[in-house]
Amino acid sequence: MNSFGRIFRVSILGESHGPCVGIVIDGCPAGLDVPVHGFYDDLKRRMGGIKGTTPRKEQDIPLIKSGVFKGKTTGAPICILFDNKDVDPAAYESIKDTPRPGHADFTAWKKYDGFNDYRGSGHFSGRLTAGLVAAGVIAKLLIQPVHIEAVLIEAAGSQNIAAAVQSAIQNKDSIGGIVACRTRGLPAGLGEPFFDSVESLISHMVFSIPAIKGIEFGAGFSCAQMRGSECNDGIVNINGETRTNNAGGINGGITNGNDIFFKVAVKPTSSIPAMQHTINLKTGELTELTITGRHDTCIALRVPVIVEAVTAIVLADLMLIDSLKIKRKVT
Repeated sequence: MNSFGRIFRVSILGESHGPCVGIVIDGCPAGLDVPVHGFYDDLKRRMGGIKGTTPRKEQDIPLIKSGVFKGKTTGAPICILFDNKDVDPAAYESIKDTPRPGHADFTAWKKYDGFNDYRGSGHFSGRLTAGLVAAGVIAKLLIQPVHIEAVLIEAAGSQNIAAAVQSAIQNKDSIGGIVACRTRGLPAGLGEPFFDSVESLISHMVFSIPAIKGIEFGAGFSCAQMRGSECNDGIVNINGETRTNNAGGINGGITNGNDIFFKVAVKPTSSIPAMQHTINLKTGELTELTITGRHDTCIALRVPVIVEAVTAIVLADLMLIDSLKIKRKVT
């Protein structure tokens, strides 16, 4: 549904062109310092406005409605909202019956019997990731001194990201990219085998980010081309440190004390100026579709901070689960 987590649990809400988007965070311990200005840096990294991103400009001021008092968490659910001000719902009225290829228009219409909010993809929009970033800010505070850093390492198959974006703009098309994420300072022993493996949980959250189409941990798919003697990470000390990190910091679904490293594939933005073919939902006939409006040339430019956020949410939940286990052992 719209919630994730066992102890540190987040619930996402809102629509792209509705009154607001936001997040509710349950299970955050009381007493954590949460200054409002602490949200701004990460939220700014997610914003549009730079070359290759949407010209839609939202202020993204976090409106903390509950769960924080005098700058500290109270232990109650934290509700953070973001007003939608720079909206243009009229742009979607003319195409509401012609689902855009690559978007969730058709699947949303099918699942919700046509009652879905189609304006700017509604609840399926990347606009909702503002709430994920806000929850990630709190999660990052919880897991300190663990440090997470994600960067865009290529766009359209090129490491010259600026040139790739410029070429796409000139060609009136969109491009995807690859984001790499590294987490340093995690202890060994977090996670579970099988269904709650660290890879499973991170992947679950990463695929909640619109436009993500693939993920690989450590050496990933290149492991299939290796021999075991090449792929195995030799252990060098009692802390579990290894000479290489082909496993991406995880063995048997459990953190091994090395950096967690993974990469994600971000698809090109589906809304492009070029003419496309689709179906008319009312007539059932094939039709041509030209999309106008404000869209990213390369949505991958804005993805790194969101990847950091969802990773932090998973790790905060895992660390809180682990702390409960330690308390039970002590008692």
